[in-house]
Amino acid sequence: MSVEAAPRPGADKGGVKKQVELPWSKAIDFARKSIRIRFWRSMITAGGIFLGIAFLASVLTSREIAGSTLDVKEASRMNWLVILSLVVCTVGITNSMLMSVTERFKEIGTMKCLGALSQFVVRLFMIEAFFLGIIASVLGWAVGTILIVLLKLASGVPDNAPAGTTALGELTMVKVLWILVFCVPVGSILTAVATYIPAMRAAQIPPAAALRVDV
Repeated sequence: MSVEAAPRPGADKGGVKKQVELPWSKAIDFARKSIRIRFWRSMITAGGIFLGIAFLASVLTSREIAGSTLDVKEASRMNWLVILSLVVCTVGITNSMLMSVTERFKEIGTMKCLGALSQFVVRLFMIEAFFLGIIASVLGWAVGTILIVLLKLASGVPDNAPAGTTALGELTMVKVLWILVFCVPVGSILTAVATYIPAMRAAQIPPAAALRVDV
């Protein structure tokens, strides 16, 4: 008489052990350690969005200083330059993240062999990009705003300016904070969008093939 083997603990009805989905806290911890270990690679990735947000912040600060005296054609030209710079930065971030995925083939393969789901791999890369996007956006905003303010203060008040006009024109602390509130989400969203394709590619890597790759 044959005896049917009892299913293992944690197995489904078909006898196949289910993969365990790791929590958000573990993904955040993995992302934080990955940034620390690959610090310079992370800085290269963050550098793209840093430059784009710094340029965006400088343009917005200049527009607030100029206020009602800003020329419409000049404003349109600067808008196009900002859009193009952000697109270029997004492409650069995508390229950098693709290189990061290539360098981490074995790490990704090991995680998947140990039971990590594909969605965990995607989550890991997106959280890492979100951290970099926020940090780079805040720094870019600070550098772009400070540089424009210093340049305006150094140039002084134009000779043909109305009486009572200051070097900073119509710029106020409220407007500076509004620029921060605008720049940080823009930088974070662009970084997330640029990281999505590399993250999906990382999630689709076959575990066994990834472990055989020498990078």
